[in-house]
Amino acid sequence: MDQIVNSVRSVCLVLGDQLNHDSELFSGFDSKQDVVAFFEVTEESVQEGSSKHRTALFLSAMRHFAQELEAKGLAVHYVDIRQNLGSICDGLADLADAVSPEKIRVVLPGDSRLLDQLNALTDQLNVPFEVLPDNHFISQPGQFSQWISRLKQPRMEHWYRYIRKDLQILMADKTKPVGGKWNYDQDNRKSFGKTGPSSKGLMPSSIPDEITLKVIEDVKTCLPLLPGKLDQFLWPVNRVQALTLLDQFIEERLASFGSYQDAMWVNEPFLYHAWISSSLNLKLLSPREVIEKAIDAYEEGDAPLNAVEGFIRQILGWREYVRGLYWTYRQEWSQMNALEHHNQLPAFYWDADTEMNCLRQSISQVLEYGYGHHIQRLMVTGLFALLAKVDPQQVHRWYLSMYVDAVAWVEIPNTIGMSQFADGGVLASKPYIASGNYIKKMSNYCSGCRFNPSKAYGEDACPFTTLYWAFVHDKEALLSVNPRLAMQVKHWKNKSSEDQQQILQQRSNLIEALEIEPD
Repeated sequence: MDQIVNSVRSVCLVLGDQLNHDSELFSGFDSKQDVVAFFEVTEESVQEGSSKHRTALFLSAMRHFAQELEAKGLAVHYVDIRQNLGSICDGLADLADAVSPEKIRVVLPGDSRLLDQLNALTDQLNVPFEVLPDNHFISQPGQFSQWISRLKQPRMEHWYRYIRKDLQILMADKTKPVGGKWNYDQDNRKSFGKTGPSSKGLMPSSIPDEITLKVIEDVKTCLPLLPGKLDQFLWPVNRVQALTLLDQFIEERLASFGSYQDAMWVNEPFLYHAWISSSLNLKLLSPREVIEKAIDAYEEGDAPLNAVEGFIRQILGWREYVRGLYWTYRQEWSQMNALEHHNQLPAFYWDADTEMNCLRQSISQVLEYGYGHHIQRLMVTGLFALLAKVDPQQVHRWYLSMYVDAVAWVEIPNTIGMSQFADGGVLASKPYIASGNYIKKMSNYCSGCRFNPSKAYGEDACPFTTLYWAFVHDKEALLSVNPRLAMQVKHWKNKSSEDQQQILQQRSNLIEALEIEPD
C-alpha cells in the first residue's frame, strides 16, 4: 500500500476521523501528481491516550479506507503501527523530505492541537499548507460563528431551532415545527420499570474481517499497555458496515429509542440506541443521510415523532452545537476549571473495581466495548467525577481515551462543559447533578448494589447521595441563583445541623478512602 509518485504536487494527509469519500481533500486530485498519506502513530495512542478498542477501530477504519482509495486508482502512501512512527508530523516530515511536495493539504482536523502542530511543521519545512473546509457537517463554514456573535447567552435549544428553520427539517411550514412542539423531552424520559427492556441482548454485530483481525493483532503486539480489552470487536470499520448498522437501527430500534433513551439496565450496554456515533465521527456516515432516514421512518409511520425528533436533536442540535463551541473556545478548553476541582480520577475508572454497581456496570462495558450511552456518561461516570470534585482535565482525558467515538471536537465540550461544568456555563445553563435516587429511577442498578440511594450517611449510604448533598453545600452560592437548582439549596438548609455534619463527615471519609485528594 505505497505508491509514491516521482514528482509530487500535493501531499494530501488523511486523518483517522476523516474517512469520507466526498471529502474536499479529493477535489481535483490527480494520481499522476498527488499522493494520499496515512500515518498510524504511537503518539496518538500512548501520549494523547487511547484504549485498545478505540485504537483498533481507528486503525482498521483507516486501512479499509486506504484500500478503497487504492481501488479507485489513487496513489496511497501508508505507514502502519508496526513501523513505530512517533507522530503524524514525523511521518509527514519524512514523506516531504522524500518527495519535495509543492504543498501539503489537509481537511480541518477535529483536534486543534494537531492543527497547531501541522502549522508549525509546515512553517519549519517551508512548504505551503492548505487547510480545507470540512464538508461533513450540516452547518456551513462560518455559520455558527455568525449565529453565536448575535447572542449574549447562546444555548443549544436556540441553535437547534435556528438550524431546523434554516434547513426546514421537521417543519410544518417555514416557522412552525411538525407536531407543534420543538422537542419532546417529557416523552423521552421513561424507565423500563420492573420488567426491564422488552428486547434484551441487543448489540452491534459487525464481524471482524481479515484487515480488522490483523489490526487487533498489531494493537496487542505493538501497544500492549493500552487500557481496555479487545476480546470482542463489534464496530463498523467501513461505510458498508456503517450503513447496515444504521438501517438496522431505523428498522428495529428507532421506534423505542425516544421513550427509553435515558433508561439503563444491568448487563445491557446497548439497548435501543443507534450505536452509530463512531461511524458518524469517523465520517463513514454523513449526518444528512442519517437524518433523512429517520425522517423517512416518521413519514412512513414506522417511528413516532418523539423518537425521531429526539434522535435528530442529538445530531442536528448537540453534535453541530458542540463543534461550534469547540472552535469558538479552542484556546480556552484546556485551562477551564470554573468549579476549581483538583481531585484525582479514582483508580476504578481504569478497572471497574468498585462496589458501586452503577459505576461497575458503566465502566466495565467501556473497558469491554469502548462504549457507553449518553446517560451513562453524563449521569453515572460523569456525575460521580463532578460530585467527587475530580480535576476536569483528568476526566476529559479519560473520556477521550476510552470511548470509540471520542474525537476532541465533540468530547471536550461535552466533558468539560456539559458533564463537569468546568466552563462555568458556556455550554449548559446548570451543573448536571443528582443523587443516587436518579440512578434508581432510571435503572435497576441499585437493586444489585449494597448501597441505599436514599441514604446520605451511614454504613450503607450511597456515595452518589453523600457527594450530592455535600456538593450542594459547597456550591451554595452558585446553585442558589440558578432557578432550576435553588430548591436543592433550600432542601439542604432544611436538614438538621446533625444531618449536615454527618453528611460532610461521610464525604470526607469517602474521599479519603478513594485516595483521590491531590498531593
